[in-house]
Amino acid sequence: MANYKYSNELHQNNHVDFDKVHTPNTAAPYPGIYKCTGCGREIAIAGGHNLPPQNHHQHQNPLTSIQWKLVVCTTDKK
Repeated sequence: MANYKYSNELHQNNHVDFDKVHTPNTAAPYPGIYKCTGCGREIAIAGGHNLPPQNHHQHQNPLTSIQWKLVVCTTDKK
């Protein structure tokens, strides 16, 4: 689970994009932190990059698919 120290540095957002699940090796819709829905592993993705491929990591239960869900979305404050 992503951790933080200062709550004033984060903003809660209930946008539906946080509920979407993404397949491996597809374009990440946002830069930020993504969590594997199968095992909980977290990764950070920079803007314009793809989510890791299927062979990025393996699950103990091979029937559990690797899918990514947005946990923290970064933004450019202008």
